[in-house]
Amino acid sequence: MTTTSNVILTHDKIVQKIRRIAFEVYEDNFGAKEIVFAGIRGMGYQFAKLLQTEFSKISDIPSNLTKITIDKTAPVQTFIELDKEPESLEGKVIIIADDVLNTGRTLAYSIKPFLGVRVEKLQVAVLVDRGYHKFPVIPSFVGYELSTTVKQTIEVDLSDSAPYTVTLT
Repeated sequence: MTTTSNVILTHDKIVQKIRRIAFEVYEDNFGAKEIVFAGIRGMGYQFAKLLQTEFSKISDIPSNLTKITIDKTAPVQTFIELDKEPESLEGKVIIIADDVLNTGRTLAYSIKPFLGVRVEKLQVAVLVDRGYHKFPVIPSFVGYELSTTVKQTIEVDLSDSAPYTVTLT
């Protein structure tokens, strides 16, 4: 049996979707004192970085970026850490960003570092939502919703060296 890969989002479409999400973040958080884009290590962090760049182009609301480090295969057993002190996030809008939302497990556990801090608002942005939610995570901002079979995989490449792609295998 051979597996075929289909590009479902090209570079231009991904850029367009990130730009649209940036506008949605701005509209939903107009008047916020600061927005922190917290990307989950890997492509989630790359997505957060691109989203923060686009957001900065359209808004004068201060924004910055932080990385969430979590072991996606064992989120309960591992320590979840931020590359900033949680206290520095006090009173700010937090946008947790990941490339693909499948079951919601990774996003649910990635909220943990923010629970001990009084944030203004906590929202979720994903590039692709597969809709197999097993955890109560509903994204606030979605680039692309896609129905797939359980056996199919979504691969996101937002690396600096290549055109961005989202591929269905």
